[in-house]
Amino acid sequence: CRDLYKHTKKDLDGFRKLFHRFLQEKGPSVDWGKIQRPPEDSIQPYEKIKARGLPDNISSVLNKLVVVKLNGGLGTSMGCKGPKSLIGVRNENTFLDLTVQQIEHLNKTYNTDVPLVLMNSFNTDEDTKKILQKYSHCRVKIYTFNQSRYPRINKESLLPVAKDVSYSGENTEAWYPPGHGDIYASFYNSGLLDTLIGEGKEYIFVSNIDNLGATVDLYILNHLMNPPNGKRCEFVMEVTNKTRADVKGGTLTQYEGKLRLVEIAQVPKAHVDEFKSVSKFKIFNTNNLWISLAAVKRLQEQNAIDMEIIVNPKTLDGGLNVIQLETAVGAAIKSFENSLGINVPRSRFLPVKTTSDLLLVMSNLYSLNAGSLTMSEKREFPTVPLVKLGSSFTKVQDYLRRFESIPDMLELDHLTVSGDVTFGKNVSLKGTVIIIANHGDRIDIPPGAVLENKIVSGNLRILDH
Repeated sequence: CRDLYKHTKKDLDGFRKLFHRFLQEKGPSVDWGKIQRPPEDSIQPYEKIKARGLPDNISSVLNKLVVVKLNGGLGTSMGCKGPKSLIGVRNENTFLDLTVQQIEHLNKTYNTDVPLVLMNSFNTDEDTKKILQKYSHCRVKIYTFNQSRYPRINKESLLPVAKDVSYSGENTEAWYPPGHGDIYASFYNSGLLDTLIGEGKEYIFVSNIDNLGATVDLYILNHLMNPPNGKRCEFVMEVTNKTRADVKGGTLTQYEGKLRLVEIAQVPKAHVDEFKSVSKFKIFNTNNLWISLAAVKRLQEQNAIDMEIIVNPKTLDGGLNVIQLETAVGAAIKSFENSLGINVPRSRFLPVKTTSDLLLVMSNLYSLNAGSLTMSEKREFPTVPLVKLGSSFTKVQDYLRRFESIPDMLELDHLTVSGDVTFGKNVSLKGTVIIIANHGDRIDIPPGAVLENKIVSGNLRILDH
């Protein structure tokens, strides 16, 4: 109970600071006139960093690294209960399984001791810890710490919804984890930051657990540890080129002489279209970040980590409108010294947010090797097909029921499926395929069907496209 009190007090202290700032700052937090494109050398092409090659002592460099995965999210958007990281993604492997396999492979290959740290939330902690026993024989040390627990605020009165500090029963909806920007304070407060520094660790590689492209990259790590100009970066953000699908992603800009992450929520209404344009802001943040542990400790102790507040409006089950105040981990880039963006290949950004994404990573577009997914060499062009599955596929269990086996998608450019549609075994999809079952109709794609540039509508009439 004493422990809970101590934690709750720390959480509420953190919340008080955030809430105080929220009351002082109104409106979008950037002055659009001051936003500039980042200087050329502040975002390096990955090819240039890779071209430096690797030193002989790569193992000793790896031993200074810690992999941190953001594991606070639930699988609710895909119709699953419990932590998102425990959803099966490929051959029965979950996001967490793949992560552990990747790091174990690294530790075995280079004879190193790279630990895995999971930042859980009060929503995912218990279920995640139960499952961790399964990895006790793996060659990966696994640590966890918890995000803070902040009170949701009534939108009208700006008062907390919670009646007391318990978070069970009718109070469960009264609390929320305040976004991944909370990593700095909660990592520091957990004592784990100091423990890892004590073990000689120097950098963390932070990424979302649902980004299957976020594997440890030795070239970027080497660039951090052995910088060409002798001056180490405290913060590296991996960015990648925007496509039409990424117009909402946060982008790196130059602002008052510093690199700064600007999210769509901070952009004044009049400039949103300009922000989304692919011509002015060509890149977006993948949320794969490399951060100096010593710098986190220093800035945390000076209370100098400055992140913009994201106001996230929600409606609770009973219809009550609340707001939750959040921050984003990448927004702290401007508080660190000598920050750098690295423009990485799109393959390092492979997030699974929907069943449409899940279909791609389960398919033969990717091959799985030691926990890492790589695009199949049989695919002729390196871009991923555009897949849009309708609302009948939103939940994972419905999605799985509708595919007897995952179709061959090596030659697919675009797939749209809407309505009550099922796929038999060994279906092959090529070019542009659009399948639309009208309300009350049902379409069963027969086993072994090859659909190339086809529109299928009504009750299974196959038309040439």
